[in-house]
Amino acid sequence: MSGTSLDGVDLVYVKISNDNNNYHYELLAVDAVSYSSEWLAKLKAAFYYQDKALQTITIEYGKLLAEIITDFRTKHKIKHIDFIASHGHTIHHKPETGYTLQIGDGQTIATHTKCKTICDFRTQDVVLGGQGAPLVPIGDKLLFAHYDYCLNLGGFANISFDELGVRKAYDICPVNTVLNYYANTLGLPYDDGGRIAASGTVDNALLAALNKLPFYKSDSPKSLGFEFVEATVIPLIDSFQLTTETILATYVRHAALQIAHKIKQNGKILITGGGAYNTFLIDALKQLTSNKIIIPDNKTIDYKEALIFALLGYLKEFNQINCLKSVTGASKNHSSGVVFYP
Repeated sequence: MSGTSLDGVDLVYVKISNDNNNYHYELLAVDAVSYSSEWLAKLKAAFYYQDKALQTITIEYGKLLAEIITDFRTKHKIKHIDFIASHGHTIHHKPETGYTLQIGDGQTIATHTKCKTICDFRTQDVVLGGQGAPLVPIGDKLLFAHYDYCLNLGGFANISFDELGVRKAYDICPVNTVLNYYANTLGLPYDDGGRIAASGTVDNALLAALNKLPFYKSDSPKSLGFEFVEATVIPLIDSFQLTTETILATYVRHAALQIAHKIKQNGKILITGGGAYNTFLIDALKQLTSNKIIIPDNKTIDYKEALIFALLGYLKEFNQINCLKSVTGASKNHSSGVVFYP
């Protein structure tokens, strides 16, 4: 799994079992591999690539993933694998035009690792009229149903919950894509614990402008990509010409308000993703909601999404539903993903 926040590749070696539709998992090994500065630059630049360059990088990135997977197997002495499930890395996500692209060629991964590989989980859903996202809610439903809400604070904040027996989910707002962008301007990969944001003050004019963005008025299903951040959020913030500390403080407040606005009933909220470590953001959420906020163990925080993409592969392997129309807006529930053989 590689997220839009570009913090690297998450890997899990997981055993999944199903007992009369009661799904269980056991994380046997986990790891996170940071990108080299060269690959970080490539992935940032790929957003602007045209067709031929995109075809090249999807093969190159497939080779990189194969190397990372091989090293992971060696490090953890892993011999038996049923399949590899790969999310790839999202470069473009424009479901309104029928287009989404996750690089990391599945045939390249399968050939180099000599393992069956299941990938490209989003395209089929977009073809069926869906958003191609979020895909994690099927895992929330099958593995984490004892929580009222599952909130992931990654590059974007997305939420998943049951409403009258139907799983609902959608992206709420950008989080780490914006916070990391401004931390980068200070030469930092991210704002550790939200300390820089905590040192700033909220600019009410910018906060009001962010809260008025049309995206927040539209109904779900809906999803976000970096296109929204680059075209809308960053130009708006930069137009105010504020200090980085003020920008971070204001954006944390904005994100907390948007998230709290979507949580309508009292209950337990499971928070995962890198944003769970942002103490300033978590404290802001606690001030705005009366729900019980649960920050789990680090392994669950860091690897829940990778775990669920393994589950998506597992469901595809048995031709079971892994994309929910109630979440993505597709014309039907379906089993998504493309299978490649060595």
